[in-house]
Amino acid sequence: MPISRIAIGNLREATKSDALKAALAEFISTICFVFPAEGCVLLFSKLIISIDQTAITIAIAITHGFALFVAVTVAINISGGHVSPAVTFGALVGGHITFVRSILYWIAQLLGSVAAIYLLKFATNGLEVSAYPPASPWHAVLYEIILSFLLVYTYYATAFDPKRGNMGIIAPIAIGLICSANLLSGGTTFSAAMNPAMSFCQAVISGTWTDHWVYWLGTFGGAAIAASIYQTIFIGQNTDEQLPITNH
Repeated sequence: MPISRIAIGNLREATKSDALKAALAEFISTICFVFPAEGCVLLFSKLIISIDQTAITIAIAITHGFALFVAVTVAINISGGHVSPAVTFGALVGGHITFVRSILYWIAQLLGSVAAIYLLKFATNGLEVSAYPPASPWHAVLYEIILSFLLVYTYYATAFDPKRGNMGIIAPIAIGLICSANLLSGGTTFSAAMNPAMSFCQAVISGTWTDHWVYWLGTFGGAAIAASIYQTIFIGQNTDEQLPITNH
């Protein structure tokens, strides 16, 4: 690029809202990259002595990402493809869905997860499904907040934002990929769910409810933070776009 094309600008530009929003977007997107990427390095540096454990971790992360990609794809044009109560809560906080519809979504998500887990148990001839209480509840809450923030922020950027344009086409892919990246960053070690419905069905079938609150507090907290930031700063009130709501 010719040096004559470089524009210096002036200090007043640093106080303009669009420049500040762009800087904030870069800050958050860098977190989206560095946290899962470096978390993956830390996790695998500990697992390197166990090839079997490493393979299991990768398989779990990829499977969750693929499954979420499909789940979002088949529902995104009808319900928004939330799949998780935390994502629905994030949509509620940002004004993209009503409270009444959120209740319906939460009931459907929990019932769907329980139905799936019992179908899985039946199909596998009674294989046991276990819940995995976190070793350190408050550390797990923090982990859930961070990972759920990254997940719901991705939903907003690719699926909820009215300015998404063609970006909406790749929303399910992006959502599935952030799910896999989050799990690879250590989510499987810390029992991170990013989805209270997943933890709920495991608790129901195993009867283990120890520290189950972690998966609601953490995911809803991360979702609320992501929704508040993206809706307030990047979308604003004048460009809001709700899911279809019927009056009958």
